[in-house]
Amino acid sequence: MTADTQPSDNLRHHFLVASPWLADPRFHGGVIYLCEHSADGALGLMINQLLDVHLGDILEQLDMHGGELDLPVFTGGPVQPERGFVLHSPDQHWQNTARVTDEVLLSTSRDILESIGNDEGPAEFLVALGYSGWGEGQLEEELGSNAWLTCPASADILFRTPVENRYEAVLKLIGIDLNQLSDSVGHA
Repeated sequence: MTADTQPSDNLRHHFLVASPWLADPRFHGGVIYLCEHSADGALGLMINQLLDVHLGDILEQLDMHGGELDLPVFTGGPVQPERGFVLHSPDQHWQNTARVTDEVLLSTSRDILESIGNDEGPAEFLVALGYSGWGEGQLEEELGSNAWLTCPASADILFRTPVENRYEAVLKLIGIDLNQLSDSVGHA
């Protein structure tokens, strides 16, 4: 498989929702946006779990403008929690920017944070520290054991749906009504 070839079951630009069968408590109730998925593995960012820090705090620590910004920062996942990621609309490009889709870009360079701090950043963005990652075949194995539910992603949910409503919004995309779920497990 060449670098440009994608597997037919590529889940780039999909949401993953932790199912009740996922044993890892870090992902309970989590929604992950998959930025990359190939035969080599997958990378995604959790988009509905906030850290107890604001973007302004991070910009101040980096000696940048924007310390007054009271914007949320997400825990992208447990891998490299000190590393920053910005999902954003495609109105501009920065040094380390990868295209996920025509609607969503992923940047990891300092210059995007400087632009945001100077009020010159992208129209829509989400900042996360850390990421969720899977090695070769690992995500496929977890999907096979029903650890995750999947559906195509929506920029509307990613950028415009309030954080507290994202889990329910993604379940609705999948066709699951949260009000119909039972807290108990039964056996037939």
